[in-house]
Amino acid sequence: MEAGFVVDLVREACWMALLIGSPLLLIGMVIGFIISLLQALTQIQDQTLNAVPKIIAMVIALIVCLPWLTDRMIEYSRTAISEIPELIHR
Repeated sequence: MEAGFVVDLVREACWMALLIGSPLLLIGMVIGFIISLLQALTQIQDQTLNAVPKIIAMVIALIVCLPWLTDRMIEYSRTAISEIPELIHR
């Protein structure tokens, strides 16, 4: 097995993890920023006020993005499985 092939596999796996995780992380970051801004403006410092809206928004984002996320994961899995014979012959 060549080092370049392994580097390509790891790079592709990291890119896929970033691609799959980014929608939920971005939603959580935006909602967290908005709630923190509102807390700073109103001087309400309740911890649950920050956590609950982020959890709700991330669950909604997961429900909305789930078909797209599954398509990406299935596509990556098919590609990885189809490359197994090439990996064995190296």
